[in-house]
Amino acid sequence: MNDHVNDHGKRRNRHVTIRDVAQRAGVSPQTVSRAINNKGEISPETRQRILAIAQEMGYRPNSIARGLKTNRTLTVGVVVPDIANPFFAEVVRGASEIAHSRHYGVLLCNTDERPEREWAILHMLEAHRVDGLLLISSRLTDERLHQAIETWQPIVLINRLQRPRPGVGYVLVNDAEAAFRAVRYLVSQGHRCIAFLGGSPKSRSGMERRQGYLKAMRTAGLTTEDSWCLPCSPDVEGGRQAALKLLSEHPEVTAILAYNDLVAFGVLQACRTLGRQVPKDCALLGWDDIIFASYATPPLSTMRMPKYQIGERAMALLLDLMTKPESTPPPILLDAELILRESA
Repeated sequence: MNDHVNDHGKRRNRHVTIRDVAQRAGVSPQTVSRAINNKGEISPETRQRILAIAQEMGYRPNSIARGLKTNRTLTVGVVVPDIANPFFAEVVRGASEIAHSRHYGVLLCNTDERPEREWAILHMLEAHRVDGLLLISSRLTDERLHQAIETWQPIVLINRLQRPRPGVGYVLVNDAEAAFRAVRYLVSQGHRCIAFLGGSPKSRSGMERRQGYLKAMRTAGLTTEDSWCLPCSPDVEGGRQAALKLLSEHPEVTAILAYNDLVAFGVLQACRTLGRQVPKDCALLGWDDIIFASYATPPLSTMRMPKYQIGERAMALLLDLMTKPESTPPPILLDAELILRESA
C-alpha cells in the first residue's frame, strides 16, 4: 500500500520509493535505479516498462539522496535585496529561465535589504547543499562579501565587484558612464542646478552613479552642492522624503536624477505635494525602466537597465563555473540606455 490514514481519518499518498516501483514491476531496486538513470545492462523493453510503472505510481527521484551520491543537488541559490522591487524580479526571471533550460532548480531568497539576514541566508543555502550561488546587489560589507566569496564557490555577483579569482564571476552595468550620459542630457536641456538622489549609501550602483553625476557636472563647468546629493532608501517612500527635503531647502534645483524608478515615483509625489510641476518646474530622470515607468504621470524618462539580460548572463556564467570551477572569467559589463518620455 502506498497510502496511510492520518489523524483525521483521511487517506493521503506517501512518497513513492524505488523499492515500491521494484515491487510493482517484479524486479530488484537496482534494476529500477538502472532504468531511471539509463545506466547498466537492461533491455529497452524492460526499461520502458519500469519507467511506465514509475510514472503511473507518481515516483519522483529524491534529489537529496541523489545529491549525496553525486555531490550535486541540481539547485542554485539566488539572493535578492527586495523581491518586491520590479527590477530584481525581472533579473530573477532571466536567471530562472536559464536555470530551467539547464534542468536546475532555483531557491530564491529575499533579504529585505538587511545584511544580517543575507549572511544567515547564505548559511542556510549552504546547509541545503546548493550547487552555486547568485548574489544580486549584495548588501554585505566588503569584508563580509570577501569572506562569502572565499567560503562559497562557485558564486556570481551582480552589481558588486571584488578582485578576480577562480570560481567567481561578476555581471555589472556601467553605472558611472550611464549616469554621466543622463546628466549630460539634463545639461543639454538647459538645467544648471541638478540634484542626485542616490539610494543606499552601501550600494555600489549608487556610488558609481554619483561619480558619473559629479563628473558630468564638472565637465559642464557646473558647481554642485553637497546637499544636492542625498542618500535615501531605494523605494517610493525614501524618494518622497528625500525629495521633500531637497526641494524645500533648495528651490533652485530644476532637475533630479533618481537612483531608481521607485525613488523617482516618490519624487513625483513630493513635487505634487509642493506644487511643482514635472517637467516644467523640475525635470526628472529615473533608473531601471521598470514596467510601471511608462504609466506614471507624467510618463517617466529613465535609464533602461537590461534587467532580463543581466539575469540570463549571470546564471549562464554561474552554470559554466560549476563545470569549470578553476576558471577566472572576466567581468561581464553591460550598458544602460536613455529612454526619453515626458518627465525630462
